[in-house]
Amino acid sequence: MTIKLQPLLSDIDWQPIIEQIEQASSITLTTHCNPDGDGIGSELALYDAFTRMGKKVHMFNRDGIPRIYSFLEHAWNIERGAPYPEAHHDDLIISVDSGSRGRLGLPESFFEGRTLINIDHHASNQCFGDYNVVDSRYCATGAMVFDLLIALGQPLTVASASAIYTAILTDTASFRLASTTAGVYRMAADLVDAGAKPWPISMGVYESRPLAGLHILSACLETLEIRDEGRSAWMFINQQMYDATGADVEDSEGLIDYGRSIHGVEVAVLIRSDESGPERWKVNFRAKTDADVGTLAASLGGGGHHYASGCMLRGSFEEVRDKVQAAVTGLLV
Repeated sequence: MTIKLQPLLSDIDWQPIIEQIEQASSITLTTHCNPDGDGIGSELALYDAFTRMGKKVHMFNRDGIPRIYSFLEHAWNIERGAPYPEAHHDDLIISVDSGSRGRLGLPESFFEGRTLINIDHHASNQCFGDYNVVDSRYCATGAMVFDLLIALGQPLTVASASAIYTAILTDTASFRLASTTAGVYRMAADLVDAGAKPWPISMGVYESRPLAGLHILSACLETLEIRDEGRSAWMFINQQMYDATGADVEDSEGLIDYGRSIHGVEVAVLIRSDESGPERWKVNFRAKTDADVGTLAASLGGGGHHYASGCMLRGSFEEVRDKVQAAVTGLLV
């Protein structure tokens, strides 16, 4: 049975993107450093559709696929690392879910002589592509891919539906964020009708945590501090904690939500050491109601959404913490 699909947003002009896709004989798909479920799911859904259209398609990211998404079809076709294979210099590059070219973590030579399409739902997106479709009304970039596949006239397969469902599930925090509209639920129903299975996907994403993940959770919670008269919650993870628990960066995903869940807390902050080098720190922010942490992160050189954002900072832990503290306190005044 063919499902009649309705786009989430009907006022997006996909035609310039469709023309570039149809003209290209070969396409590279990529997403941001340390990819999440939205970036990976968006890539995999497009890969499935484009290969069915007869295109030569490669997926290439700076970083590897997180373990929790390895159950998705086509996941192990994603290449990573450097240098970028010369044989894969395709006609067209499509970046999904990345707010800037720098967030892709790829050298400028990667883009030379190639058309770049930028598809993203972050309000802070720098519109860095030759063609840009950026709209923060979408709950996830995966929802944009859903609409693009409809515009292309491509049917949902089990593989593409599962990938898009994963993208939406993870970027709406299991359909709990304010971005989860009635239209999002209707889209999710279409994805399930097309073959996405909510329970196996949820189990793969949320209930496949290694034991080290619980150890790093315990260590992280021991660092919890409540500041700003009860309105901010702070946690950190340093390299010594990763080493002691046997955990890695992937195991720290989602830990910040424990801080946000505390009654009275408006902003949660997680500062963790970044694997790219010493005195480099990834700072994640989550807001509960009124605070705009997207603007907060932008003031620190990062970006994101109203309720979820992040940035990268250099310096000692104390220097970074003090800088972030000043910004958070200023936001909550």
